[in-house]
Amino acid sequence: MRIAMIGTGYVGLVSGACFSDFGHQVVCVDKDADKIAALENGIMPIYEPGLDALVENNAKGGRLSFTTDLAAGVAGADAVFIAVGTPSRRGDGHADLSYVHAAAEEIARALTGPAVIVTKSTVPVGTGDEVERIVREAAPTAEVSVASNPEFLREGAAIGDFKHPDRIIAGVEDDRAKDVLRAIYRPLNLNKAPLLFTSRRTAEIIKYAANAFLATKITFINEIADLCEAVGADVQDVSRGIGLDNRIGPKFLHAGPGYGGSCFPKDTLALLKTAEDEQTPLRVVEAVVKVNDARKRAMGRKVAKAMGGDVRGKTVAVLGLTFKPNTDDMRDAPSLSIIQALQDEGAIIRAYDPEGVDQARPLLKDVQFCPDPYDAADGANALVIVTEWDEFRALDLQRMAGMLADPLLVDLRNIYSVEEARAAGLAYVGIGRGQAGA
Repeated sequence: MRIAMIGTGYVGLVSGACFSDFGHQVVCVDKDADKIAALENGIMPIYEPGLDALVENNAKGGRLSFTTDLAAGVAGADAVFIAVGTPSRRGDGHADLSYVHAAAEEIARALTGPAVIVTKSTVPVGTGDEVERIVREAAPTAEVSVASNPEFLREGAAIGDFKHPDRIIAGVEDDRAKDVLRAIYRPLNLNKAPLLFTSRRTAEIIKYAANAFLATKITFINEIADLCEAVGADVQDVSRGIGLDNRIGPKFLHAGPGYGGSCFPKDTLALLKTAEDEQTPLRVVEAVVKVNDARKRAMGRKVAKAMGGDVRGKTVAVLGLTFKPNTDDMRDAPSLSIIQALQDEGAIIRAYDPEGVDQARPLLKDVQFCPDPYDAADGANALVIVTEWDEFRALDLQRMAGMLADPLLVDLRNIYSVEEARAAGLAYVGIGRGQAGA
């Protein structure tokens, strides 16, 4: 089938590349001429493992192309996916739908035949109704169906998630949309990936509800970690113990410095605003947002406490800046709050991240960025692991202990054991590790 993907951000680019890899003809459209030129030259605007090769192979195969001309991209398309940004709106926290609405109007005016317009962006319930209204007003005679097809991609594992999904959610209101989406996802459905058709509004709620629930699991285990520290228990064993219950499951039960990224912070907030508008408060989600926001800065205080309380003039080596590994995304990353809290107390920050430094530079002031973990640690008074990149899992801890001015490891991701850190000559502080690692 012929597909137009409007927007070449994270969702649009990964989705477009994967669709083309299934054999569909895909045109990715973006107003940013520099980005399109870079993509045509094989330069990715984001870091995502395997994406560059996937784009290159399908571009060479003639299945994937890029353009700034929306009319040309949409012409003859069976389906047009809207994958533009929906950031939190300044002032009230609602999702900013201006890009979605503008794309819908422009698509409607560019259509040359029957098509299904599919919202891929994360949007509040009722957005599909508004998109349909905009399309009908802009092109009253067009044969158009409007559908919702939310994405469930994890940054750093997006290609695998797209090709081997837990489920595919398609919110439709007519048979035309159902038939087109079934045809588009047929390669995945043959592999038994569940394709669940719902109403459009239901699909929109599913996306927000899923993210809010995962954010709740993260926040819950983080609070349990605090209790473990207070009573002398080990949160990692607690996580394993409850995760073995198949009603709960082990995923998203790893204690740490709080969630960040492009989805959970803005989606939980947007869901709360929708609930507020409908006068149906979501008190659990309200608590999750409040606790998570407070936790990030609290982790800065935890580091300061481990260093004796007074960090003025002391150097802290921070390993990992992005909100999670295998991405260069700095949006709402815990490192931002942690570093700011330490700087407010007078600490000097040296930092290293495998992929996120270019994104971090404009967000972090007065930070010395280092070329590797050992350079960051050299002469520092504490080594702090904030993001669990694979290359941090096998550090030479004995070498680190010898390079640090004060041999202290604050492991905010619990990737080392208390025993191996201490055997290397490091004082160790983890998350929720009881008296041994607190």
